[in-house]
Amino acid sequence: MDALFLSRIQFGFVISFHILFPAFTIGLASWLMFLEGCWLRTRKQAWMDLYQFWVKVFAISFGMGVVSGIVMSFQFGTNWALLSERAGSVIGPLLSYEVLTAFFLEAGFLGVMLFGQKKVPAAVHFFCTCMVALGTLISTFWIIAAISWMHTPQGHEVVGGIFVPADWSAIIFNPSMPYRLAHMVLAAFITTCFVIGGVSAWHLRRGTQPELAARMLKLAVAFGVIAVPLQVLVGDQHGLNTLKHQPTKVAAMEAHWEDGPPGEGVPLILFAVPRQAEARNDYEIAIPRLGSLILTHTLDGTIPPLSAVPAENRPPVAPVFYAFRVMVGLGMLMLLVVTVSAFAWWRGWLLSSPWLLNAWRLLSPAGFIALLSGWYVTEIGRQPWVVYGLMRTSEAVSPNLTTAQVATSLASYASVYAIVFGAGIWYLYRLLKKGPQPHEKAPDPEGGLKTPARPLSAADESDIAERGTP
Repeated sequence: MDALFLSRIQFGFVISFHILFPAFTIGLASWLMFLEGCWLRTRKQAWMDLYQFWVKVFAISFGMGVVSGIVMSFQFGTNWALLSERAGSVIGPLLSYEVLTAFFLEAGFLGVMLFGQKKVPAAVHFFCTCMVALGTLISTFWIIAAISWMHTPQGHEVVGGIFVPADWSAIIFNPSMPYRLAHMVLAAFITTCFVIGGVSAWHLRRGTQPELAARMLKLAVAFGVIAVPLQVLVGDQHGLNTLKHQPTKVAAMEAHWEDGPPGEGVPLILFAVPRQAEARNDYEIAIPRLGSLILTHTLDGTIPPLSAVPAENRPPVAPVFYAFRVMVGLGMLMLLVVTVSAFAWWRGWLLSSPWLLNAWRLLSPAGFIALLSGWYVTEIGRQPWVVYGLMRTSEAVSPNLTTAQVATSLASYASVYAIVFGAGIWYLYRLLKKGPQPHEKAPDPEGGLKTPARPLSAADESDIAERGTP
């Protein structure tokens, strides 16, 4: 439990909280753009009712995402000073581009989107919603570009131990960036899709707002039946790219310690207990050759085993192995649910099937869990490197840190996050549980009903005449 290990735990803790909210808001922003676009096209109040409900959820999630992101960025100076010193010339501008092109765009239009619906024309408000949605995607682009460069670095020169940019196009569009970007954006959309579907199923089971809930569930099914299979294909291509550039990570994902007999390929290990010290697996359950088919698309293909690199260059195998199976397992469950739901919709029993609605409810947090599991596979799997193959994590930590300092800050983060984000998540839960409400017509001044905009407007005119006006 030295300063390096505690710094890694602290960064992992903070980024685990942070990644949940931006991923959710990426999907929510596009969902809000879709809802308002449908309302503009049809002028049906149901679309606006859904928009008014989900924009509240978006506002809270966006705020918590911004707060957690600011805290996370401080650690580059406090805990990872040597990383900032050596790789800051590459990472710093990429993060600055994210602020300049995405965060400013979101901030500029967010106020109008949240508070200006009755103050600007409908088309202008829709444009603002589109700009916020675009800003979330641009933000994702720059963040993924920075992270991907750390996994597949190129386009730089090393001068005096410092990474100096030589070709920005090569840095930004590094070999893993397109696959990682597509995988992340789809993961964010699917996460939001299953929250929407889970909330819909909850209200359908309770019988509250069945028309709005049914509309949301059908939209979630329609999107999920397209996005989840597409994510399987993108994930497969991302895996092939990872095998090409980070074969040790793939070996850790499969707990593949040694090559088997020639011509027998690589088995798919369904379950095992990896033993890092002994370089073996206990209680292994495997299917012969299926690993080769999935990893190399051939029955007798092989991948470099963990024994191909020195022990000090191997990542922690157990967390990578288990996290990968959690991600894939949840992905297969989501694929099953959306497929069965599409069939049920076609046959007419989607909204009346208790077990199918319960499946959506149970899987409503599945996107978040799969997202975190995939993130752990990505980041733990590249260890012991912070810039893959070029700079170790142990070379990136601030040299003046002590164990007591990091332990104190980690405990402080955990305490504050438990209070602040616990309250925020609880409020989100209550809001989602309440669900979308039907449109309430504004009071009609001509009929005697007054709006609360003016203090005396609720009083009857005869009462005012009797008492006199100030």
